[in-house]
Amino acid sequence: MTGRDAGLVVRELGSRLDLETAQTRYRGHARELANASAAQGFDLVVTFGGDGTVNEVVNGLMTARVPDYSGPPCGPAGAGDGDGLAGAGTRPAIAPIPGGGANVFARALGMPPDPSGAVRRILAAVDSGTRRTIGLGQATDRYFTFSAGLGVDAEVVADVERSRANGRQSSTTLYLRTALRRYYATTDRRRPALTLHAPGQPPVTSLFMGVVTNSSPWTYLGSHPVLPAQHTDFNSGLDVFALRRLRTLTTLAALGNMMHTSAQLPSGRDVVSAVALTELTFSAERPIAFHIDGEYLGETESVAFRFLPDALCVVA
Repeated sequence: MTGRDAGLVVRELGSRLDLETAQTRYRGHARELANASAAQGFDLVVTFGGDGTVNEVVNGLMTARVPDYSGPPCGPAGAGDGDGLAGAGTRPAIAPIPGGGANVFARALGMPPDPSGAVRRILAAVDSGTRRTIGLGQATDRYFTFSAGLGVDAEVVADVERSRANGRQSSTTLYLRTALRRYYATTDRRRPALTLHAPGQPPVTSLFMGVVTNSSPWTYLGSHPVLPAQHTDFNSGLDVFALRRLRTLTTLAALGNMMHTSAQLPSGRDVVSAVALTELTFSAERPIAFHIDGEYLGETESVAFRFLPDALCVVA
């Protein structure tokens, strides 16, 4: 983020906190900065960007080597030495300021949608010493905050990333147009490739797509939340939503169900749902598109997922 909004955020935070700022310059830079912040003993890492930035920071924090510490991820606020540094060995907390298109993670934490409101929320939490832990999903060697997907939703993410690289502005309209074009023009809707493996359950074969969520909403259509499962919080385990067919009526029915807040999971003979899982694996008969937190990671033939309760400290 640059310009007026970034200046306001920096001034408001800097007036109350011992603040150091850095602007990301390339993909993966936010992960490097977060990793270094943890190694240097900072108490808090504030992100101002979208979900991709948050995901990089989370992975940087979670993979940082923090010596001589085996306690909970959330030490008491203010446990440092008063200069903005954490107590020995404590990983920094994270506080997201929404600056992207969807801001799913920040919204799921209940952050105000505007940057100034989010800054006020963060400063109030710092003043009161309020912080909490949340669970994370792990997909092989990458952590995710709210979702991972294989199949058509990952294909849409890849298409949107290419459009943005060509100068298109991220928007709900861009995602919807891309999804429709991908669904009707290029997605293979005849040959299912995925199999779901969950402990204690027989494999579920012939799946076209699979979404693993660590929170609900899974994403937003504008301001409207899409809920594939009813999480109670970030420590409820991993939920799965998958489709046996990519027929138009089946897909529209499932999406319609997810866009209505209710206690029921998406249902139907072509829908596969599971909740509160601690581990699962998706395997594929051929390379298939894969994303985490809306970041395209290429194609894969197998992804093992697990749930890590109380893994990350947040100030929100």
